[in-house]
Amino acid sequence: MDLYPHVDQSIWLRTCEKEITTPIRGVVTGKIPEWVNGKLFRNGPGASKVGKDLEFGHLFDNFGLIHCFTIANASVTYQCRFVNSDYYKQINSKRMLITDFGTKCTSDPCNTIFHRVKSIFNPSTTDNTMITIYPFADEMYAFGESPVIHKINKETLKTEGSQNIYKHVGVVNHSAHPHIDYDGSVYNIGVSYTKYGRLVQNIVCFPKCESNNADEMFKKAHVVAAIPARKFLHPSYMHSFGITENYFILVQQPLSISILSFVKNKLLNEPIISALKWDKQRKTRIDVICRKTGKLFKSFYTSSLFFLHVINQYENGDKIIIDICCYEDPSMIDCMYTEALKSMQSNPDYAKLFRGRPKRFILDLKQTKEVETKILCNLGCETPQINYNKHLGRYYRYFYAINSDVDARYPGTIIKVDVENGHTLTWCEDNCYPSEPIFVANNTKSPNTKEDDGILLASMVWGRTATNLIGLLVLNAQTMKEIARCVFVTPSVVPKCLHGWYTPNKRKNNETTVINKKQCNHH
Repeated sequence: MDLYPHVDQSIWLRTCEKEITTPIRGVVTGKIPEWVNGKLFRNGPGASKVGKDLEFGHLFDNFGLIHCFTIANASVTYQCRFVNSDYYKQINSKRMLITDFGTKCTSDPCNTIFHRVKSIFNPSTTDNTMITIYPFADEMYAFGESPVIHKINKETLKTEGSQNIYKHVGVVNHSAHPHIDYDGSVYNIGVSYTKYGRLVQNIVCFPKCESNNADEMFKKAHVVAAIPARKFLHPSYMHSFGITENYFILVQQPLSISILSFVKNKLLNEPIISALKWDKQRKTRIDVICRKTGKLFKSFYTSSLFFLHVINQYENGDKIIIDICCYEDPSMIDCMYTEALKSMQSNPDYAKLFRGRPKRFILDLKQTKEVETKILCNLGCETPQINYNKHLGRYYRYFYAINSDVDARYPGTIIKVDVENGHTLTWCEDNCYPSEPIFVANNTKSPNTKEDDGILLASMVWGRTATNLIGLLVLNAQTMKEIARCVFVTPSVVPKCLHGWYTPNKRKNNETTVINKKQCNHH
């Protein structure tokens, strides 16, 4: 008997066997608002095996698959295409060619100890970009956590080359969640090492250029802050970070990357995951960095936690508020091993291991280094989204997420959370698994409209036997009621995706105000 009868974990283990390069049209139910015209891009695991039967060991090793829903005149088309990375070139091989996050490649007699030693000095272990997709100027790039990102053609989804961020600013990895500032500049964090061998967490700026050219942004990329790793040879693992008007915020959790273990794994051809080290006795350190000076302003300490996603953050007088989707420890990473997913229904501890809650941290810039905390709601929340274009780094009231409680009656429920009072609204459907909900503001209203005046866009897949369906869901962001959906029948099974980005066809009332970086005057 299944322990979690309401969840079908096989949605993560599917393999797309046929790309859809020519857009197909779906069947619309309801009415999509006429002001919604644009593209919803999605990225995530697209194939869980190499060849016919060689399975990857971990979800994060699957080949990246880009999805695109094009919305125009109240109708929708869909297409999908794999990221054509070097990593992807092994898809039809008869053996694993590349050791990645949680998968060991098949032994290769040509891969001598000399080649493994040489690989230690290669800053990119893999170019698999299967996590997120973000814009640089008018171009879209697929991200993983290595320094390599891939340019995706917005019309055809073809992979049109790559950028190695290491060659521009020397970072050997970066987060999968950069921030797009209000002037169009892109910020991200990544680890680099100094000429003395010291590891630092760099904050990198890719400045928006007058030419609106992504290549110029990469050429002009520069480090705006460099914070020494919290522990010698153990930089904290960071999947995302925070940014406000005057500060960058780095959450240095007790999960770190052991450089010595990483080197050992390279020599022994072992997966990267075992180089991640959890120190449950160590507190979480939250670093507040002045954007104007690039210097560490103050560090705060709170209990040990694991996180992937920062929800949002903002300044409130002499305080900084930062909201994070938190877990007690990083067990949820192990829950995404292929074998763990397959055996989930017989594991009584699985739901507990994946249990997380959204949490608020209040940092007082003038007082103690301790942190005031509170739970925002009693639901598991993951892949959080906000009204990003207007409220990134600013006061906000609502965020939207997916319910991560696998033992819930409707796992994957879309949740709206009021962070002021903890009230929640939800949307759910039996056997339906939506993606993260992307907020799109109603651009027919004045700029001073309500924060939640708009819609949510989410892709949908279904479990059990409904493997060859994908849909686009449109919700009223204020009421969480369904406005419309568009469903597509596909020639191949459709896996569940991770993250995405919406680009309007024509921007209206576009906000171009540059954030004013005031003096850090709280000393």
